[in-house]
Amino acid sequence: MNNMNNNHNLLDSNNIKNRIYSIRGKKVILDYDLANLYEVETKALKRTVKRNIERFPANFMFELTKKEIQNLRYQNGTSSSHGGIRYLPYAFTEQGVAMLSGLLNSKIAINVSIQI
Repeated sequence: MNNMNNNHNLLDSNNIKNRIYSIRGKKVILDYDLANLYEVETKALKRTVKRNIERFPANFMFELTKKEIQNLRYQNGTSSSHGGIRYLPYAFTEQGVAMLSGLLNSKIAINVSIQI
């Protein structure tokens, strides 16, 4: 029951809206936010993407630049986001989120994709 309430909070529409950014003229969600919503580790999510990279053309996903990361931090008013980032995150468009949820093939991924 507690896990169910936790999932409900994660899938709250405001929680998802707060994770959507406009980058390069596209609305995207970053890999670490998707990993959090899907309840998987970011490195596992990235590994899935790399194994299936042909499914993620530029209009589905792209890697952020260091400057884009700095701009996000500035917009959010934080000096460091998510405890510091070692690798540049991937940004997923709506189509990329749908593709990723199909690859992860879990009930949580399907629910997140529907909510987004």
